[in-house]
Amino acid sequence: MQAASIDGAMTAKKAFPLRLDPALHEALERAAAADLRSLNAQIEVLLREALAKRGVKVAVTPAPKRGRPPVQAPAED
Repeated sequence: MQAASIDGAMTAKKAFPLRLDPALHEALERAAAADLRSLNAQIEVLLREALAKRGVKVAVTPAPKRGRPPVQAPAED
């Protein structure tokens, strides 16, 4: 799945269905809310932490730029 960022660039994210025990899902939602993250972001953080703990290195994909694009100065003639 690809999602367009604010500047129109495409960022690749792998989408797949994930079946979770309802109690685990609720615990993840509580943890995400406590950390002010989305559920998806919380799961990504926890997976990265678990892999790091096992010594597995995962490259961090740079996040798309957020906010307004820079103002371009008018061309001088």
